[in-house]
Amino acid sequence: MKPILTLFISSILLLSGCSLFRPSPERLFKRALKNEPFDVIIVPGCPYDGKDWSLPMKGRVIWASYLINKGIAKNVIFSGGSVYTPYVEAKIMALYAEQLGVSPDKILIEDKAEHTTENIYNSYWIAKSKGFKKIAVASDQFQSRLLMGFTNRRFKLPITHIPFLVDTLKTIDKVHPVINPQSAYVDNFKSIVETQSKWHRFRGTRGKNIKFQEE
Repeated sequence: MKPILTLFISSILLLSGCSLFRPSPERLFKRALKNEPFDVIIVPGCPYDGKDWSLPMKGRVIWASYLINKGIAKNVIFSGGSVYTPYVEAKIMALYAEQLGVSPDKILIEDKAEHTTENIYNSYWIAKSKGFKKIAVASDQFQSRLLMGFTNRRFKLPITHIPFLVDTLKTIDKVHPVINPQSAYVDNFKSIVETQSKWHRFRGTRGKNIKFQEE
């Protein structure tokens, strides 16, 4: 039986077809290699249920770890608060990345974002505060596609997109790291579904809840 992540990324490949993602992840990766190493990659979070990482989280963390361990990126910002579950998404991803060989001194945490646009925006300012100039987003190809317009028009520093390569993940997805998630647990947690209306959440996904700063 194929590993679950392999089935997941194979499904992405089938759904993406030949025309949905232009330029292709392969072409974007080749472009990125011409500008490596990146000072930092930004990895948006996914909810964690307290038992195991989800398929999207697994793909993103493995890909980020691959980019760090290969020297394509020097540092990583994992981004995401406790949004739908009482676990801080960024901290959970960091715990998994450490198990995959990423040194803790290369990991930064952004734990306030509730939406993908906020993942990028908040992490961008963390990157700038550290003096990082070469910034990239490392995620799945669908999320990268959705974020390209936002990153192209909102930031002074250019942001490169390095969506994961299906063939590469197929070769490294047989990993089963074990973490203790307790350090990422938030007491007295309330889900965003309880604290925000559907309209407010919809605005958040479009970046409308962000108070943009001038650069």
